[in-house]
Amino acid sequence: MTSTDPIQLTADLVRCASVTPAEGGALVLLEKLLSEAGFECTRVDRGGIANLFARWGEKGVAKTFGFNGHTDVVPVGDEGVWTHGPFSADIVDGIMYGRGTTDMKSGVAAFAAAAVDFVRDTPPEGAVILAITGDEEADALDGTTALLDYMTRENEQMSVCLVGEPTCPNEMGEMMKIGRRGSMTAWIEVNGKQGHSAYPHRAKNPLPAIARLMDRLASHELDQGTDHFDASTLAIVTIDTGNPATNVIPAQCRAAVNIRFNDTHSGASLSDWLREEADKVAKECGTPVEMKIKISGESFVTPPGALSDLIAKSVKAETGITPEMSTTGGTSDARFVKDHCPVVEFGLVGKTMHQVDENVPIEQITQLKSIYTRILKDYFA
Repeated sequence: MTSTDPIQLTADLVRCASVTPAEGGALVLLEKLLSEAGFECTRVDRGGIANLFARWGEKGVAKTFGFNGHTDVVPVGDEGVWTHGPFSADIVDGIMYGRGTTDMKSGVAAFAAAAVDFVRDTPPEGAVILAITGDEEADALDGTTALLDYMTRENEQMSVCLVGEPTCPNEMGEMMKIGRRGSMTAWIEVNGKQGHSAYPHRAKNPLPAIARLMDRLASHELDQGTDHFDASTLAIVTIDTGNPATNVIPAQCRAAVNIRFNDTHSGASLSDWLREEADKVAKECGTPVEMKIKISGESFVTPPGALSDLIAKSVKAETGITPEMSTTGGTSDARFVKDHCPVVEFGLVGKTMHQVDENVPIEQITQLKSIYTRILKDYFA
């Protein structure tokens, strides 16, 4: 029987213009493929976002392997500077070009193709679940979280899950993610009183307060790292007064900081620290400091064990490389899955994701399908 071609499937998905929140036909395409292979498929749309849940096998069995990924992509930017059309999926010299070729339609195509062929050729004693969202690149409020809410309501359960995000920095097979740092952003506003710069006593300048606060936050050592994580970082990402005049003391100043934190902290503990520092500066400078905080995700780690060993063994068998266990990088939907079951991420090389002329060597797509197939075979062996 003909195997499912992950390269063609990737190309078909790339041609779907699924810039968040548009579905673009990507999940319709996958639902057709999976339904024809015997998967029970359910659309779990919420808040204008399209999501797809697919299960092969019985609900509630002891062994259920899950894959998670997304078909939405970031905007293309200036289409005129692309060498190839952003949704063309052109293949030139063994390289496929297009938005989502790396992040992460190739990953979805690889695990969908692997799952379809695996359940057809060697039906396992257990179940295979694919949870695919159209809302990973934006706020992620109605994507994987909606799928997990659906699974809770319907008593669906993954025993373990593999997220197919790009994980390798330079070479296929060199890295998997066993956790991720937490991420949070704080927006800070200091209000003073506008006045003439020649008469500062008649004004209340918010700039010294914002400068003092930013210096304290940026100079503070959050930690020195942990067993599985590098040291946490705080970056000042903007300071803005919107004041073009040199003879005017502004009435207001805004700033923002982004923190990527390890398991030494929680979003709540860091929020408390930020507010304490802001309160100190407000008292010292006599200017009120207001703060709004958004916690995008908490840090987490899946301790090395059966799942990471399974993935490492399969990767080495197909690539000859034992992947490093890492927690680097930004956030991913694994931050939601970790509350449901053990989760590890493994995918292809991510050097061009979100770039103009995003691309993937087509041999990596085939290799990734082989790795995912071996993982399934070894898991259900």
